[in-house]
Amino acid sequence: MNGSTRILCVDFGSTFTKAALVDVTVGSLVATGSHRTTIGTDLMEALDVLRTDLAKATGDEPTWPVRACSSAGGGLRIAVVGNERLVTVEAGERVATSSGGRVVHVAAGVLDSAAVTELAAAAPDLVLLVGGTDGGNTAVLRANARALAAAAPTSTAPVVVAGNAVCGAEVARVLTDAGVAAVVTDNVLPRIGVVCPDPARAAIRDMFVRHVIGGKHLSRREEFARIVVGATPDLVLRGVEVLARARGVPGVVVVDVGGATTDVHSVVEPDPEDAGLGREVVATLPVSRTVEGDLGLRWNAPEIVRAAVKARLLDETDEAGGKPYAAELTAEAERRKEDPGFVAMTQEEVDIDVRLAELAVKLALRRHAGRSQVVTGPAGPTVDRAGKDLREVGLLVGSGGLLRHVDPELARKVAATGLAGAGGHGRLLPERPDLAVDRDYVLAAVGLLAPDHPDAAAALAARLASAVRP
Repeated sequence: MNGSTRILCVDFGSTFTKAALVDVTVGSLVATGSHRTTIGTDLMEALDVLRTDLAKATGDEPTWPVRACSSAGGGLRIAVVGNERLVTVEAGERVATSSGGRVVHVAAGVLDSAAVTELAAAAPDLVLLVGGTDGGNTAVLRANARALAAAAPTSTAPVVVAGNAVCGAEVARVLTDAGVAAVVTDNVLPRIGVVCPDPARAAIRDMFVRHVIGGKHLSRREEFARIVVGATPDLVLRGVEVLARARGVPGVVVVDVGGATTDVHSVVEPDPEDAGLGREVVATLPVSRTVEGDLGLRWNAPEIVRAAVKARLLDETDEAGGKPYAAELTAEAERRKEDPGFVAMTQEEVDIDVRLAELAVKLALRRHAGRSQVVTGPAGPTVDRAGKDLREVGLLVGSGGLLRHVDPELARKVAATGLAGAGGHGRLLPERPDLAVDRDYVLAAVGLLAPDHPDAAAALAARLASAVRP
């Protein structure tokens, strides 16, 4: 087989490194593999093993071109700095999260010395500096740029400037003159109610590749920095966009249950009929992602139980539906937190993991979805909606290590059980979606291939879209 038609797509994860060999002429999956991430030595060691294994399986020479994404070493940590907490900072936070980053710090208003110290203590990999609509207030954006520049070079991460276009270039010069890596892009909130995420997402992706990947010292090899093109969540979200187009349904939601977080990615076209409903100051993004840092099956397993009890999804004392008591589940969750490398071997251990995953899915979907409520005003009762309306979503995809390794029907059951009963209190959750499981972890590969091989990416996505159950 001519290896030149094949591209190796790699995701360096926090626990496992996954690889998918794709024939880009037809968009077919040739072979897949995974290996525990070699975070303690050099990340490329895991890729070496995968290359060797895939070469044996295919008979190819392991010289395929490689495209990779990474969430190893803690992924991409972003701090958002802006004007008002409920306007420009909120817009920046939504954009940062959809860009594949985990928001570790948020600051609103003019940064004083204490605020700069607090920001530095959060140890962000990148700062998203926003503030003001185009033509609006520039004072806070200018002041915050000066504060970040004064803290350079020891305590200021690279900065993406995505605020008021009137002074964007000037703000970037203040930072670069102080030795801070900075790039200016379009305003994330050009006017009230309008969020412009794509230019900032692209700038964050570029900054991640040029400044963050190398700074984490995950590999000594030059090849690592050359093959990584973005943060894993960003590339997966791009893959979800391709999947939504391939599926041809009103929308797609992907729930990725991991060891440290549970992520929800969604692509939903706005409903023009919602124009008469309550509006948000910061518009909801059609393409978005939320990261639930307290819902990991290993690192944060006890928090899943606590959050489920608080949300009344799990009773502290009574057994419900034959499931374990909350106390018993908490003990097992603590065991997993103490040993994040824990692998379920017995059926009882698998059952505990499945129960934790069901709760994580339910909680993450609740947090991602919007809400509706009836508000009585002078003109009588009206429906007020806030957040993302997922009711008409046609496809719900489960992803993550547990869902890939258990029986396919059990994996679908986790997704279905996680969705069932997740509504209530007006949550706008999917009502009748088809279910699929990304067992071969193709969404990352789809995102990696989409820019240069769109037909191959679409074919891969269509393969996943066809593997559904009602």
